[in-house]
Parts: sequence; C-alpha cells; structure tokens
Amino acid sequence: MKPNYHLWLLAGTSILVIIAAMILPPVAQPSGYHHFADQRSFFGVPNFNDVISNLAFLLSGGTGLVFLWRVHRNPTQTTFQDRKESWPYWVLFLNITAVAFGSIYYHWMPDIDHLLWDRLPIVIAIAALLSATVADRISLAAGLRLLPLLVVFAVLSVLYWYWTELQGAGNLNFYIVMQFYSILLIVWISLRFPSRYTYGNGVFQVIAWYVVAKAAEMLDGEIFAWTDGWISGHTLKHLIAAFAAYWIVWVLQKRVLLVTPKF
Repeated sequence: MKPNYHLWLLAGTSILVIIAAMILPPVAQPSGYHHFADQRSFFGVPNFNDVISNLAFLLSGGTGLVFLWRVHRNPTQTTFQDRKESWPYWVLFLNITAVAFGSIYYHWMPDIDHLLWDRLPIVIAIAALLSATVADRISLAAGLRLLPLLVVFAVLSVLYWYWTELQGAGNLNFYIVMQFYSILLIVWISLRFPSRYTYGNGVFQVIAWYVVAKAAEMLDGEIFAWTDGWISGHTLKHLIAAFAAYWIVWVLQKRVLLVTPKF
C-alpha cells in the first residue's frame, strides 16, 4: 500500500476517534486526583519528592536540546538526512524541559488551576513525537505539515478540559484522545513502516517505559506502602518518564541513515 493510502486511513480513523470523543459520555477528573501518597515536606518545599523528581525532566529535555544544538552547528552531522527533520524534536525537547517547570508548579500546590500547566507540555511533547514518527516512517512533508496542527489540537484538548472544569463538569475525552490515541498511532505507524534509520525499534522502548511510568502513577499509594515510604508511585513515574525521554536522545545520538528516502 502506498503511504498516501495510509495517511488517508489514519486521517479517517482519527476523525472517527474525535467523533467518538464528542458523543461518548464525558470522562470526569477523579475527585481524589490531587491527593498524592507522599505529601511530606523538606527544606520548606511541600510535596518534596514529587516536586524535586521533576528535575529529571529538566535533565532529559536539556540534554536533548543541547544535542540538537550541536547537530545544528555541525555541517557534517548524520543524525538527520534532512535538517528539517529536527523540527519536531525541538518541539519535543522544549516541552520535556517545560514539563519540569509545569509539574513543579503543579505539585507545589496541587489543584486544577496548576494542573493545566502540568498537562500542556506533556501532551504537546507526545504530539511532537507523533509528528517525528510520521516524518521518519511515512513522509517528511506530511510529518512537518502535521506538526503545527497536532500542537494546536494538543493545546486545545487541555484548554477544553480546563474550561469544562471551570463550568463544573470536567471532560477529559479530548485530552485522553490527544495523549493515548497519539501513542497508539506512534506504535501502529512504527509497526507498519520501518524507520529510515538504525535503532528504529527504540521508539517501542520509549513507549514501554512510558507505560511503566503510567502504571507506577496508578499504583501511587501501593508503591509508597510497599517501599515503606521510601518512594511513591508518582515520584517513580516522574523518574521513569524522564528516562523514557532521555532514551529518545540516546537513539538520536546512536542512529545513522539506512536508506536514501524518497519524499
């Protein structure tokens, strides 16, 4: 099948998913979401472990940005066959860096208003990774055209959720679509189309680590109890998710072009 066929298939499926998000009952924010297991304060910092663990995102995102800057300044770089391929990764690592600040802001005082700034960079980063996947495996032109569109959709999904919360009837449907459906698309595209670079399977490891991070988040209190209060599931989620982000940097550092692309 030609790439254009798959683009139309993905577009059609995505439209159906969006329609489903519109007509299905809204998924509300759980009332106890902001009550994390580890609420200890140290050195005057509330929720210390959940706050300070976000520095791992600053490290991962910063490492990615430094790497991209070095690639940009290197006329003989081999990371990208076309330098325009780096655009989604700039958006990705900028937002991974922003996750550190947004999540610190949220965990310092967990509530709906602060959660907005935590979620925005997370969903934008996932949208950027989807754009990079399309650019690598299907079409550079398509991936780059999708980048601003996906970013806009990501932002709107969070703003819509926040607006519904202010109306007293929170609706996470579109945010769920932009986060988890985007991840499913990344997996499907990666299974269906080979990467033009070595270490192409690294994307599956990134997704696997993110799944583990989400599992740790869901087991926040249980992990806190199992470790006798040493670490909570949410703190662990930050560290694992940041490691997943760093794995993207590692893949970019190692990979080389396999074939000459036809865009």
